[in-house]
Amino acid sequence: MSSPAKLRPVPPPAAFVPSTPLWPKPTVASRAELEALLADDVPYGDLTTDALGIGAVSGAMQFIARDAMVLALAEDAAAIIELAGCRVELFASSGSALEAGSPILTAHGPASALLRSWKVAQTLIEIWSGVATEAHAIVAAATAVAPNIAVACTRKNVPGTKRFAVAAVRAGGAVMHRLGLSETVLVFPEHQAFLGREPFVGLVERLRRAAPEKRLVIEVNTLEAAIVAASVGFDVIQAEKFTPAQVALLVARMAAIGRSRPVVAVAGGIHAGNVAAYAQAGADVVVTSSPYLARPCDVQVRIGPSSADQ
Repeated sequence: MSSPAKLRPVPPPAAFVPSTPLWPKPTVASRAELEALLADDVPYGDLTTDALGIGAVSGAMQFIARDAMVLALAEDAAAIIELAGCRVELFASSGSALEAGSPILTAHGPASALLRSWKVAQTLIEIWSGVATEAHAIVAAATAVAPNIAVACTRKNVPGTKRFAVAAVRAGGAVMHRLGLSETVLVFPEHQAFLGREPFVGLVERLRRAAPEKRLVIEVNTLEAAIVAASVGFDVIQAEKFTPAQVALLVARMAAIGRSRPVVAVAGGIHAGNVAAYAQAGADVVVTSSPYLARPCDVQVRIGPSSADQ
C-alpha cells in the first residue's frame, strides 16, 4: 500500500483585499469576518428598503469627518460597503489625522447595497477612530515631555474585538502592551497569592528555566517591592498606581543600578490628562486602557439618489 499523501497546512484567514484595489492598505479582518458583520446587522434582508421598493435605485453615499479625528478601520469599512455591492473611493487611510469636514469615502451603487452597509461601516469607523484619537492624544501628551517614551495599551478591550482594537491603537501611534496571556511573562500579585512566601529570586530562576527567551515582567505596588524585584533580575518593573513622585523616586533608584537597569513601566489610571506627569517623572513606558473608553468620533453620512437619477 502506498503511503498517504501529506496534508498541506491550512493557512489562517487572510485579510480581505478587494478585487479592484481602491485603497492602499489591506483590511484588518478577513472577508469572512467582514461578511459576518454584515450578516449580523441584516440577517434576513432589509425589510424597510424592500417594503418601499427602492432597492434598485442607483445612489451615492458619502462619509465625512464631522470633527477632528484620527481615522481607524477605514479600509475595513470600505470593504464592507464593497461586499454589499457598491463601488468605493477611499480618500484617507487609517492613521490619518483628519480635520472637521474632511472626506473619508464615497460609495456608488444600488440603494439596497448602500443602505445595507451604511450603519455597519459608519459605526466601525466611529468607534475605532475614537480609540485611535484618544491613543494619539495620550502619545502626543507623553512625547511632548519625553520624546522616547512608549505608550502601550493593555488587552482590556471588549472581548471579541481585539483585532480591531489593536489596529486602532496602532493607528493612534501607540503600541500594544500585551496581545494576550500566551506571549508575555507578567507576574501579578494575583499569581504570587498562589506561591506562598516564595522569594522573588526563586521566581526569577523558575521563570528563566521555563521561558528562557522571554523578558520577565513583574507588577509591584510599593517602592520596596520594586527594588527587590530589580535586584534579583526582573527585566521590567511595572509600577501599579504609583504617583508621579513615587515613579521619579523609583527611576532614580533604578538608575543607580547602571546600564542593565530594568525598564520602568507605569500603569493604573493613566490618561491624556495626567500622562505628561508620568513622562516627566522618567518612566520608560506608560501602560493604559484609557483609549478603549473613548467617546466614538462623529462621522456624517449623506445618502441619496445619483445625480443622473434625480
